[in-house]
Amino acid sequence: MTEQQKGPGDLPDAGGLTIGILGGTGDQGKGLARRFAMAGNRVVIGSRKADRAREAAEELGAGLPVSGAENPVAAGDADVVIVAVPWDGHRATLESLRAELAGKIVVDCVNPLGFEKGKGAYALPVEEGSAAQQAAAVLPDSRVVAAFHHVSAKLLLDPGVDAMELDVLVLGDDREATDLVQALAGRIPGMRGVYGGRLHNAHQVEAFTANLISINRRYKSHAGLRVTDV
Repeated sequence: MTEQQKGPGDLPDAGGLTIGILGGTGDQGKGLARRFAMAGNRVVIGSRKADRAREAAEELGAGLPVSGAENPVAAGDADVVIVAVPWDGHRATLESLRAELAGKIVVDCVNPLGFEKGKGAYALPVEEGSAAQQAAAVLPDSRVVAAFHHVSAKLLLDPGVDAMELDVLVLGDDREATDLVQALAGRIPGMRGVYGGRLHNAHQVEAFTANLISINRRYKSHAGLRVTDV
């Protein structure tokens, strides 16, 4: 069996996609915007305020195909929309954009976490099971995929890091959508998208972020994940 055959499989071309990032003014969203723009995808950073979104786009530097706009514009202009908003604004943001997100692939990378002084991060209970499942419930006309939960914002934004060197677990109930998001992850050097199960498995992926935070604090690192033998 060749290395190519042993990999995740033949994936679609994601090079021509326009990517909207809700919450793109935060470090995680801005870091993903930077990496996808460097890979050649057009990116629209979204925010509740257009001027903040434009400012975030300008911070990434001239020459990159990145612009900023209010969330409804970013969602409406994109082929694929990444949700990177804070957990406490997750439901309200998606409810307000239900029409703009209809028919689109929506990639949820939100981790519902709490932080306790002296004890670190812990997973919060979510009525629907996970943030991704909440997104699917709020957006019945969208194709929701869970991915990009365990990617270090610091490394995404670091100009000295050429390759991310990690795997991204991609979960969802729509094979075409998960394949496309796997392909999208693979556009970032060193990164690979690996199918991780159906959307009802998203809870443990989101919750594992708390463990990674503990690892990174203990070892002063920016750890990610690698899946072996795939």
